[in-house]
Amino acid sequence: MKTAPTIYRTLPRYDSRRPSAVTIGNFDGVHRGHQAILMRVRQYAREHGLAATVMTFEPHPRAYFARRGQRPELIPTQISSLRDKVTALAEHHADQIVLERFNHALADMSAEDFIERLLVEGLNTRWLLVGEDFRYGHKRSGDIELLRSAGRRFGFQVETIADVADEHGHRISSSELRTALAVGNLERAEHLLGHPYSISGHVIHGQKLGRSIGYPTLNLRVPAQCALRSGVYIVRAHGLAPQPIKGVASLGVRPTISHGGRLMLETHLLDCRVDAYGKLTCIEFLEYLRDEEKFPDLPTMIAAIDNDAQSARDYFALHGL
Repeated sequence: MKTAPTIYRTLPRYDSRRPSAVTIGNFDGVHRGHQAILMRVRQYAREHGLAATVMTFEPHPRAYFARRGQRPELIPTQISSLRDKVTALAEHHADQIVLERFNHALADMSAEDFIERLLVEGLNTRWLLVGEDFRYGHKRSGDIELLRSAGRRFGFQVETIADVADEHGHRISSSELRTALAVGNLERAEHLLGHPYSISGHVIHGQKLGRSIGYPTLNLRVPAQCALRSGVYIVRAHGLAPQPIKGVASLGVRPTISHGGRLMLETHLLDCRVDAYGKLTCIEFLEYLRDEEKFPDLPTMIAAIDNDAQSARDYFALHGL
């Protein structure tokens, strides 16, 4: 049985001198490129009796620098919530996950301190896998050569990995995945991820409007910078019943009924009633239907939802659950 990884929010690990096989990255989306990296780390760790370790950052360093420079338009969209990222890393057999807070102290840390404090003292690193263009430390001053010379001094090996390409030779990357999600291209997103795109969260109380118009919804908060295009989708909900439940979902700010609302995911389950408040569910996106719209009145909105629900029923009649 797979054991849950140990999660560290600060280093060093005061409770452990266990030697580690480490990889470092943002791992947003944990796509097939990331999965190849994680597989290599797991393989090396198993062969050499090390802890398979992922160091990742929260928030994304680009988001931190965009806010620091007051350039919000440079904040990258977010593919996965922190929960979904950690869950995916655990599914790919990470023994340790380090959620390093990307703040002023880390941004201004010298490359030498990054190596000594995080890799050597923090994780007792014996083997490190990073991309060929990996940079770290203040103003990205650290490079692979500095890592290798530190490795000779402190007793760890450095291995680099080239970009991972798909069977057509196209690079698999988080930016590719963001582009696919931004236009609602779920087929491309699934190709890059190796599985359908999904968002998980605890069901929260909404405005209860859906219930009054015959379309009760499960409401989930999503990251404000969610990478997926706002709109209406055919979905499956997992975790609320023994089998997935078919549904139709709207991702957006509900322009017909609220002004300046926050981004929400509202899912109507087809032909099914469950008491879901507070429960953790995973909404899997199957097909993009249409953009989010501002309707002139409720009857027009209800007619559009009727149409969406029928499209979803037709989809499941054809494809099954």
